Amino acid sequence: MSIETLRIAGIDKPISRIALGTWSMGGHLWGGADNEQSTRTLRQALLSGINLIDTAPVYGFGLSEELIGQALRGVRHSAVIATKAGLQWDDGTPRRNATAQRIRKEVEDSLQRLETDYIDLYQVHWPDPLVAQEETADTLERLRREGKILAVGVSNYSCAQMDDFSRHTALATVQPPYNLFERAIDSNILQYAKRHSLVVLAYGPLCRGLLTGSMHSATRFAGDDVRGLDPKFKAPRFEQYLAAVAALDIYARECHGKSVLALALRWVLDQGPTIALWGARRPEQLRGYEEAFGWKLSADDLTHIDRILASTIKDPIGPEFMAPPKR
Repeated sequence: MSIETLRIAGIDKPISRIALGTWSMGGHLWGGADNEQSTRTLRQALLSGINLIDTAPVYGFGLSEELIGQALRGVRHSAVIATKAGLQWDDGTPRRNATAQRIRKEVEDSLQRLETDYIDLYQVHWPDPLVAQEETADTLERLRREGKILAVGVSNYSCAQMDDFSRHTALATVQPPYNLFERAIDSNILQYAKRHSLVVLAYGPLCRGLLTGSMHSATRFAGDDVRGLDPKFKAPRFEQYLAAVAALDIYARECHGKSVLALALRWVLDQGPTIALWGARRPEQLRGYEEAFGWKLSADDLTHIDRILASTIKDPIGPEFMAPPKR
C-alpha cells in the first residue's frame, strides 16, 4: 500500500501524511538517547516513504537536529525538514522566547546542526506573550524571502493568535496535540485550519505510546521520561486509558482486521488536512504505519469509538502538562 501524501504551501514536493517526530531522539524527557538507533530510524523512515521529519532545537538541546543532519548526508534533497524556533534553555529549563534576535540566532544554529542551507518548514514552537506577533512573524517572513526557510508554521497557537500572526506572513501549517484521547482542537483549530487551507501537523497521534497497544498496568517509566509527569500514566487514569485501548484494539481487529495503532492513525488522518507525527526512535517502531492506509473509518465507526471512550475513561485529561513556562 503506497503512502498517502498532501501538499504544504511553499514546498514543492508531495509530503507523506505520516511524518517522523524526533522529540524522543533527543533523549531529554525520554529516558536518554541512543544515537545509533536514532540514525538508523531516520534512514529507515526515508526508505519507507516517510519524507517529513519534524524536529526542534530543544529536543535534546540540539542533539535531535544534529542526528538528522548526519543521517541526511547525501539524501537531503529527498527529505522535508520541519524544525522550530522560540524556546531558549540557558539554564536547562526551556522557556518561551520568540524575539527577532532569538529567532535569528536559532535559525543559524539549526541550519548548522542540520547541515543544510535551507529549512523547508520553520515553526514557532510556542506563542510568546511577551513579544508582539508582528515582531515574530515579520522575522520569519524576512527569513522566507532570504531563502533560508520555504514555509512558515506555528505550534500550540490559538485561532486568535494565528489570525494576528497571519497578518504579517502567510501561514502554511499549525501543529497542535491531537489524538483519539486529546481532541481539544476539534471545535476550533481544526475548523480554522480547514477554512484557511492550513495543514495540521498532529503531534502525539499515539498519545505518547498509549495507543500502540503495547503498554500494560505494570509498565513503568524510568528517569526523566515525560510520561512520569503525564497524569494519563498515573492511577487511577492509567487503568482507564488502558481499558479504552484494549476495547479499541478488539474493535479494530474484529471490524477492520487492523491493530489499534492503525486505527488511531487512521482516525487522525480522517479528520481533515492532517499529518500524523509518528514518534519512533528505533527502526522496529516504524512497523505498522502502512496499515493506516487504504481504508477509512465510517460514521458508524466514529460513533462506536466514541462510545468506547465514554464507557472506559471516566476522568479524561488533556496534554496541558507539556506547556513550557513563560519567561
